[in-house]
Amino acid sequence: MTDLTAALSAADSNLDQSLERLFGLLRIQSISTDPAYAPECRRAGQWLVDELNSLGFDASLRDTTGHPMVVAHHEGATPDAPHYLFYGHYDVQPVDPLNLWTEPPFEPSIKDIAAGRKAITGRGSSDDKGQLMTFVEACRAWKASAGSLPCRITILFEGEEESGSPSLKPFLEANADELKAECALVCDTGMWDPETPAIAVALRGLVGEQITIHAADRDLHSGLFGGAAANPLHILSKILADLHDETGRVTLQGFYDGVEETPAQILSSWESLGRSAEQFLGEVGLSVPSGEQGRSVLELTWARPTAEVNGMWGGYTGEGFKTVIAAQASAKVSFRLVGKQDPDQVRDAFRAHVESRLPADCTVSYAPHGGSPAIQLAYDSPVVTKTRAALTDEWPKPAVMIGMGGSIPIVGDFQNILGLQSVLCGFGLTDDRIHSPNEKYDLMSFAKGIRSWVRILDALSTR
Repeated sequence: MTDLTAALSAADSNLDQSLERLFGLLRIQSISTDPAYAPECRRAGQWLVDELNSLGFDASLRDTTGHPMVVAHHEGATPDAPHYLFYGHYDVQPVDPLNLWTEPPFEPSIKDIAAGRKAITGRGSSDDKGQLMTFVEACRAWKASAGSLPCRITILFEGEEESGSPSLKPFLEANADELKAECALVCDTGMWDPETPAIAVALRGLVGEQITIHAADRDLHSGLFGGAAANPLHILSKILADLHDETGRVTLQGFYDGVEETPAQILSSWESLGRSAEQFLGEVGLSVPSGEQGRSVLELTWARPTAEVNGMWGGYTGEGFKTVIAAQASAKVSFRLVGKQDPDQVRDAFRAHVESRLPADCTVSYAPHGGSPAIQLAYDSPVVTKTRAALTDEWPKPAVMIGMGGSIPIVGDFQNILGLQSVLCGFGLTDDRIHSPNEKYDLMSFAKGIRSWVRILDALSTR
């Protein structure tokens, strides 16, 4: 029996105990956004420290200005074994509205959700306690079967991911030397489908801006002033409409600077996934794609930049009718960035776009929100290649390389502060209901997630 075979066997034979340990963590109400749950967050961190110490890690709870960090180290099978940093978070979202849960959110159980399909229920089961425990239990399987880990491992678990990670960046800066490794492994993502594992290699950045157009010094009677007074709702509507041309491209000056075309082989692999615009949009009651013409829905959501109006208001919006010309009108606008787009340049270009369309007797004010660049990871790095092969060996279908429409700021922090590239590999599914009532994590995701990390650690043990 090879070391890998023995470790996989250990993972399988100890699955029931692995579930019991996961349930113990899920019962801890580590809601990071609510100060009332600060003791529970610390309890979850200490629970992980105790578990990791029991596995032979040198683990400790590190205080921050917010919730504590868990840091742990373990040597590999040899002194010069490759060294990896594994990241996850032990905090969870609030459970409101509680009345929509079919079972208590902090009383986990196994539930039949379809023929031949079981799931672990409870807040944090998928995001991110179930995910991080797949790695911890994979380490346990290696220790039980081989007495050591094939790689040197540093673990970082934070307790503030669901509340904006305010302490994370200062912690990374203060402890950069201790946390440096050859690559970061992040398990806070998902599968392509229940049989197809995925590695995320692209994360879009974000620029947000709230703008307010100011006109008259008060709301005006539209009968007395209509046709003569500037209407900020009209002005704002025109400004926002001019963000796109007739082909769906964003019109801001220099907006596409730093945007590169996706490699043909990657586009081909995305096409092979068989996700049509009709399928993708049909899930939300739509059918016709918007955005840049001539591009697939996956390219639009994973690899192209966007400009979206997220909210717009002004004047009278209550019940009934009130004939006024509003004194001001506001909108929230966000830009998803790709490639090497500069967030500051995009923000400046948007403001120039606004001001060039502003009448002489109107003014504008801004409230910025966010400003993070996109993250593009290597498609063909040795670590990604080995991880992809290990996942393909475990799951029914080959692993695919995907993009993500949203952002995971920690990946940029690892890159900028620690100089680390990341491998984003998780086992969540789109129906896991993260951040919503009745969160779940498929039992298959947990069991094969453990086996996947067993294989990945084996694959990454050689350079």
